[in-house]
Amino acid sequence: MTTKKFKTAFIAHVPDADPKRDRCKIETSLYELTSILIKDDDQAIKICEELAKEGVHSIILCPGFTHKAIARIIDAIGENIGISVARGDDTSTRIALKAMEEAGWFKK
Repeated sequence: MTTKKFKTAFIAHVPDADPKRDRCKIETSLYELTSILIKDDDQAIKICEELAKEGVHSIILCPGFTHKAIARIIDAIGENIGISVARGDDTSTRIALKAMEEAGWFKK
């Protein structure tokens, strides 16, 4: 019996990301998770289009994606792939933003 895996991807904005280099895959016999780091929304759309062609079922986006960026992704890949956005509560968001700021994410 052949079992089809549930394929999902997590995409996160990172200022110094290179999506060709900064990716990994974790899988079991039933589940496949691909994590990809991207620098900007244009890269995210390109990656989502690639994932759609590869048969991904669901894409999870980091909290940095705006509503407009999410709409652009849906327009690019269609409505047959689930799109979720990882959003934290106010306290969690502040903690994460502080750590990101200390790591130099928001340098101009």
